[in-house]
Amino acid sequence: MTTASHPPTSQPPQRSPYAAAPTTAAQPALQETPVREPREDSPLVGKGPRIEAVDTGLHVLRGQGNSFVIELDEGLVIVDAGPGGKVTAGMIEAVRHISDAPVHAICYSHGHLGYNAGVPQWLAHAQARGEPAPRLIAHANVPRRYARYDETGALQRRMAEIQFRQPHGFFDRHLHNTRPTETFEHRLTLGQGVRRAELLWAPSETDDAIAVWLPEQKVLYGGPALIDSIPNVGTPFRTMRDAVRWADTLERLAGLGAELALREFGPPIVGAEQVRQVLGHTAQALRWLRAEVVQRMNDGMGEREVLASMAYPPELFDVDWMKPTYGDPSYIVRDIYRSENGWWDRNPTSLHPASPQAVAEAQAAAITDKAAVIAQAQALAERGEHQLALHVIDLLATAQGDDSALAEARRLKAQWLRERARQVRSYVSRSLYQVCADRIEGGQAQAFGIR
Repeated sequence: MTTASHPPTSQPPQRSPYAAAPTTAAQPALQETPVREPREDSPLVGKGPRIEAVDTGLHVLRGQGNSFVIELDEGLVIVDAGPGGKVTAGMIEAVRHISDAPVHAICYSHGHLGYNAGVPQWLAHAQARGEPAPRLIAHANVPRRYARYDETGALQRRMAEIQFRQPHGFFDRHLHNTRPTETFEHRLTLGQGVRRAELLWAPSETDDAIAVWLPEQKVLYGGPALIDSIPNVGTPFRTMRDAVRWADTLERLAGLGAELALREFGPPIVGAEQVRQVLGHTAQALRWLRAEVVQRMNDGMGEREVLASMAYPPELFDVDWMKPTYGDPSYIVRDIYRSENGWWDRNPTSLHPASPQAVAEAQAAAITDKAAVIAQAQALAERGEHQLALHVIDLLATAQGDDSALAEARRLKAQWLRERARQVRSYVSRSLYQVCADRIEGGQAQAFGIR
C-alpha cells in the first residue's frame, strides 16, 4: 500500500480545476458566526454523552455524528470538527474536560458538507491558547470535492434544506469549507508506539472517505464506511456512489482484525467476531444487490421494471445493521442501475421533451372529465394504494392554474404524500415527501422544480 505523509510545513494541495478561486481558510471567530442548530430529530445530531472514553486515550466525541479523539504524545487528533456553532463549541468544551493537550491535527473523515464546518472554531481556540494551528489532514480527493461544492453552493444548500427539513436560508452560513493543509492518497501514520494512528483511504459513501486504525489497541474508527443502517448509496439528491467499492472497503477493514469498531453513526461494534460479521455481512448484501440488478439489466429490464421485481431476502436485510432508517435498498438498486445506464428512461417521448409545464397543461387540457380522474385516484387511496393514487392524480396535479379541479388534485397529492411519509422507514424519503407536500400546499413547488 502506498504511503504519502506530509510534514506540517507542506504546501497546500494543488487547486482543483473545478474552482475559479480557492476558499480561504480564514473564517470569522466563534462569537461572530451565528449558526442555527439542527433539528433535534435530525439524523446528523450525535446521540449520547458529549464525550465518552472507549479505550485508553481514545474517545468518541458527539458532533455531527460520532467524531473521534486520539491522545498522542504530539497532542490531540480530532477526527471531524463538527458542524460549527454551539455544537462545535460544546465539542471543544468536552475535549477540554479530558485533556489540556494542544490539538495536533484535525482529520476530515470525508468531504461532505457540515462535518468540518467547525474547523475555524478549533483554529480560533488554538490561537487563543497561544498554540500552533492544528494540521488539517484529508484525503487527496477532498479539495476537488470542495471546489465542486463551491461552484454549486446554492444548489447544495437548497438540497440540504429539503433533505433535512430546514427553513429556506438555514444553511447559507452553515456549510462553509476550510481547505485541508495536507492530503494523502492511501495511508498516513500519526504518532508512534502503542497509540500509533493509521489514516486509511476507505472509499465508500464518498471517494474521499477515510478510516482510522489503531493497530496496537485493535480499535477501528470506520468513518462514513461504517454506520448503523443500510449503506447510504443512491439517496435521491446525491451523485452516484459505488456499492461494490463500498463492499471492497468493508472487506478490507474487516481483515484488519479490529476488536472494537466505532461507527460514524450509531453504537460501537464490540468483539472481533462481531466486527467481522457486521462488516462482512454488509459487504455480502451489497454484492448480492449488484448481482441481482446486473442479471435483470442483462435480461433487458429498465429501471422501473428492475425496482418492481426486486425482493430483499430477510437474512440479508432484516438485521439490525441493515435497517433502512436513513437510506433504502431500492436507492442502492437505482444507483447500481445508473452506474451502467444513461439518463434515458427508455420512453422515446422523453428523449427531447417539451417543458414540464407545457406537458402538464396539455395533459390536463386533454382530460375532459377531470372529476373522473380525481374519483379514480381517491378510490385507489381509499383502498390503501396511495402510490398508485399519486401516479393517477399527477395527470392533473402538476398543472398550474386556479381551476378548481387542478387545485383539488394538488390538495390530494399533498395529502397522499404525507401518507406515504408515514408508510416508509427511510428518513430521506420521509423528508422529501413532507417537504414536497408543504411546498405544493404553499404554492412554492415550482421554485425548485418540484411538481
